[in-house]
Order: sequence, then C-alpha cells, then structure tokens
Amino acid sequence: MTTEQETRPRAAARPARWAADTVVTMREGARLRLDYSASSLWCVDRMIDDLRREGTPRAAVESVLRGFGAYAGEVIVRQAGAEWWTADGEHRIRTADGQLWDPIDEAHRRFAGDGSLRLLCRDATAGTP
Repeated sequence: MTTEQETRPRAAARPARWAADTVVTMREGARLRLDYSASSLWCVDRMIDDLRREGTPRAAVESVLRGFGAYAGEVIVRQAGAEWWTADGEHRIRTADGQLWDPIDEAHRRFAGDGSLRLLCRDATAGTP
C-alpha cells in the first residue's frame, strides 16, 4: 500500500463531514434539500449570492463557505469517481485525469462575486461518462 493510499481516508474524513453537516443544516434551517446532484449546486450558488447581497461579513460565513465547498466537492467525488486529497492543510479534489480542483476556494470566490460551484462541477466532471 502506498503512502497516498494510506492517507486517502484521512483526506476525505473532514470534507465529507463538512458536506454532511451542510446537508443537515440546509434541510433543517433553510428547508432546502441537497441531494448531492450537480443540479443542486444551482441552489448552493444562489445561497452564497444571497449571503453576499445581505452584506454578511466574510468572517461570519467562513464555516458556511467551507461547508458549501465541501458539499460541491462531494458532488464531484460522486459524479466523477474523484477523491479528496490534502496537502498543507488544504483539501482538494483529484479527478481520474489527475487534475486538482479546489471547491472550498471556489465557494470563497463565489462569495467574492467571482466563481461558481455549479460550473466547477461541470468542468471537473466533463470527461466522466
């Protein structure tokens, strides 16, 4: 077993938990059902847009953005058979073609007004049958 294979479960544990917590929070708090589908990312992008339009301070939504990014990452994992990878404390998705994607950063970019979790998923899963 290689080192990468040994660290894989640890790499996925945190972001998978953040995603699951986000699903529960959105269901209970916002009455929004997130089903790990690519189309559900439309709703996530809109939720981030709403937070930005309301003038919510970034510091107040750091964990929310992390959760939304992790949720988008889990969508990519499930759609493309990708895996979570971690380096230097950062969590990214690695698709079968070897590309690295950063859905958590993309959630922050969306909050800043530039970026889309829906489009990131589309691009990351483009080569998936």
